[in-house]
Amino acid sequence: MGKTVLMIIQAIASLILIGSILLQSGKSAGLSGSIAGGAEQLMGKQKGRSYETLLSKVTSIGAVVFIITSIVLVYLQK
Repeated sequence: MGKTVLMIIQAIASLILIGSILLQSGKSAGLSGSIAGGAEQLMGKQKGRSYETLLSKVTSIGAVVFIITSIVLVYLQK
């Protein structure tokens, strides 16, 4: 039962990681260029910065949750 819950949490964390990484802007502005650009036009430049900060925090938290669940699942295998 506990293993199943951890696997579900890990799957959710991986989906959050995938989504937050794809929405972050890179050197070529990627997928978030159109989203963040539109947000900056409507709400000002500070909102765009807070959007990027939020995505960065979500990515960090998702990565920590993913790593912890991975380590615990490996430990439970033994």
